[in-house]
Amino acid sequence: MTEKTVTVTVDGIPHVCETGAVLGDILSRDGSLAMPCGGHGRCGKCRVRASGEISPPDEKETKLLSGAELEAGVRLACRVTVLGDCAVSIPQEKGSARIRTEGELPSFEMNPAFSRAGAAVDIGTTTLAARLYGPDGSILAEDTRLNPESAFGADVITRMEAALAGHAGEIAASVRSAVNDMIHTLTREAGLPEGSPDAAVITGNTVMLYLLTGTDTEPLTHAPFHAPRLFGETVRAAELELDSLDPEAAVYFPPCAGAFVGADMLCSLLSSDICRKSGTRLLTDIGTNGEMILKHGDKLYAASTAAGPAFEGAGISMGMGGRDGAVDRVRVTDGVIEAHVIGDAEPVGICGSGLVDAVAALLETELLDETGYLEDDPAVILDPVCLTQDDIRAVQLAKSAIHAGLRTLLVTAGADCGDVKELGVAGGFGSYLDIRNAGAIGLLPEELLPKVRVLGNAALAGASMLLLSRDLREECEAEAARVELVSLAANPTFAAEYMERMMF
Repeated sequence: MTEKTVTVTVDGIPHVCETGAVLGDILSRDGSLAMPCGGHGRCGKCRVRASGEISPPDEKETKLLSGAELEAGVRLACRVTVLGDCAVSIPQEKGSARIRTEGELPSFEMNPAFSRAGAAVDIGTTTLAARLYGPDGSILAEDTRLNPESAFGADVITRMEAALAGHAGEIAASVRSAVNDMIHTLTREAGLPEGSPDAAVITGNTVMLYLLTGTDTEPLTHAPFHAPRLFGETVRAAELELDSLDPEAAVYFPPCAGAFVGADMLCSLLSSDICRKSGTRLLTDIGTNGEMILKHGDKLYAASTAAGPAFEGAGISMGMGGRDGAVDRVRVTDGVIEAHVIGDAEPVGICGSGLVDAVAALLETELLDETGYLEDDPAVILDPVCLTQDDIRAVQLAKSAIHAGLRTLLVTAGADCGDVKELGVAGGFGSYLDIRNAGAIGLLPEELLPKVRVLGNAALAGASMLLLSRDLREECEAEAARVELVSLAANPTFAAEYMERMMF
């Protein structure tokens, strides 16, 4: 078929493209639509209403969409090919996302890396968080938002695939634009002139920093997963096209320990103060990538396990982020499952904390057995929100990966749960997690539950410390250098633990 120019009208705005273009590619370019699975037709999250000259539903669409949805014009954007002029409507998500910025800061000597104002930014796989500080260490303003890179996939693997497929420039531009916009917003809220911030610290996992800086991610996509660039470096704001900062502003990237133990974990390690305390201590950030660090004796061990995006809302049939309409709390009262919805709105989905609670509730009411078999598929949590058998399997895979990773680190160091004095749980998901239910489903070892310390956004807290005290940078880089990476891929202990922890 000869390609010709056609018009795709998206919510009244015309977009010109050629026939044969995939609708999802058109909508993801400007961040209009997220495709958590990277456009592979697995997650069913890129639902739109489409009409006009488009390809008919394929096998993946007929599997993920109901007959009523297809009849109403609902399609998966990643599976639709543009054949001629067509019109598209994107469902609008209501309510703002619930993103955690608070985190503990231990005491430290102030020695700011800036003179007018400084920005600390945490680039998470799912969310972004930023703070603007004054020279006296006061917080002038803070801002959060979703990471626009989600348009290219929910997890780091899918985004790296997109980068290698030729979208690296678009991905870098999307996150730089978001960071710029956040710092512009912070500067205005603080009542400062544009371009006032004269220093910044930007943290994130290794892949997030590679994508932001335009560093080639190819070495991170295959064994031995070598990261040629481990940061712990400073660049000028102008080099990153961060015009929200003074062009000469020094932007510091904290060190990474490896391909999948990033600067965010080293920042969390710093703010947790674990290295300055005695005894065996664990730190974990439970998200799409389950990262963990163990301090045992004078050694640091670290590992990363691909938990998948279940706890971030992706990969679950009715999963969503923590915003209005999401079930975030579930409990059992007199044998009946009860749920709370963020914003006291009509329930439309379930977020990570609600997912853990819901699975624990299904176990308690014996609607779910220890093997993960769901008696009624789907199981209604709060009509119309429900969990399917596939959802339960996704939770099993994610929770067993985290649990097995923690135990494998301990075995590697010659320690066990009884030796652990503290388990620090960092990150947004961990902040809202019901620790008791996390133990009930086997996400965390039950022996460690009394030792859990919820740290909040420890990565942003650590980045703030590195902004407010340049003296801490040498300490952070030294800790990164002494981390011993523990590979879980072919680790027999991890394999055995992983299989055992699949059970509830």
